[in-house]
Amino acid sequence: MHFKSKLWLVNDKNIKFFGEGPMLLLKKTDELGSLSKAAGEMNMSYSKAFHLIKNAEKELSVSLLIGQAGGKSGGGSYITEEAKELIKKYDQFIRRSDQAIEAIYHDIFL
Repeated sequence: MHFKSKLWLVNDKNIKFFGEGPMLLLKKTDELGSLSKAAGEMNMSYSKAFHLIKNAEKELSVSLLIGQAGGKSGGGSYITEEAKELIKKYDQFIRRSDQAIEAIYHDIFL
């Protein structure tokens, strides 16, 4: 037996706007230099990926991606410094939360 948890950031209406999916999308975009490529690797439509990022940007009041129009060398998307900071903080939040939940799980079930 083991536990599993999922954590999200939610707005004042209790609607989730940032979690593991958007975080992975930002990480993949940073790695691949393209939101479209990141969405493709995650088996997600570009429109869904775009909506997830735009919704998070709206809720956080920061830009997470910078798009670059195509041309001879093609376009792309790059994550902002705010996105890098959000990824860092969210990773830390998940890691520390998992440690706390694991300790509680052991206290109660083991």
